Amino acid sequence: MRKETAEEKRQRLLGLAKASLSDVYSGSEHSIAQAIASYNELEKTRNLVHEKLEEWYGIFFPELKLSNQLTYARFVAEFGADKKAAAADDLAKLLGTAADAVSRQAAQSIGREPTAEEFEQLRALAQLEVSIADTQAMLDKYLDSSTKKLMPNITYLIDYKVAAELLGRAGSLGKLATMPSGTVQLLGAEKALFKHIKFGTKPPKYGTLFKLQQVGGAGRRERGRIARIYATKIAIAARADAITKNFIADKLKEQIDKAISMQREHPPRPDCPGTAPVGGNGWKSRPQRQGNQHGFRPNRPRRYNRR
Repeated sequence: MRKETAEEKRQRLLGLAKASLSDVYSGSEHSIAQAIASYNELEKTRNLVHEKLEEWYGIFFPELKLSNQLTYARFVAEFGADKKAAAADDLAKLLGTAADAVSRQAAQSIGREPTAEEFEQLRALAQLEVSIADTQAMLDKYLDSSTKKLMPNITYLIDYKVAAELLGRAGSLGKLATMPSGTVQLLGAEKALFKHIKFGTKPPKYGTLFKLQQVGGAGRRERGRIARIYATKIAIAARADAITKNFIADKLKEQIDKAISMQREHPPRPDCPGTAPVGGNGWKSRPQRQGNQHGFRPNRPRRYNRR
């Protein structure tokens, strides 16, 4: 039997590596991870663009205050050249019931009208924001369909964008399925965790799961426990999505609701040491006496008399 040369061995190993990479990227997991990363970066970019647009157009129409950023950008692109000459019907199509108030503000505005050159720059900035929003809408639609198809159990429990971000943080669905619930709970809080390990700061209680309305909207003392409840069930759902392919999310959802209801019926006590109840259900911090476990003060260092 002829011995394999070094070049043949190199070519064989190179072919195996290429085949392995093809298998890794054959699914939609990495596309979902890149899509959610792009969505988040576009969200940051759109906020920055809107901030500059609002500051710039505030020179010409400082009274304009709209809660929807996209509506503000469209107003600048369509009526920014001459705000007082905007037709009532066109304003109503864009602003709805707020059209009359904006029309009165435009008539009494202290700002001047931009020049043609200034408006061209403003319109380009507004159209950029609208274009970014349209791209985000396309990414959102793709994430909605692909994430629910890949992870039906997880997306049944939590929002599909949060599920996609967990997938991106883990690297793949297989890696997410092998993670314990404590690791799932802290995905997205790696910096805070390393800071805790290195400098001894308070340990993080949640990461990406804070984006869930049930976690972020809960009380400060309840968020950690609710995040723990969700992380436990998400870890089970990930194993079902990656391995068994069975749909068990309905049972997991019932368990989550039951655990959260019990959590609200029996809220946790303050985690601050040395606290005591003071009137009603309130808690007031009391400084803890320094000493050993029996309450005695520690021995002071012996002082020697100077001669």
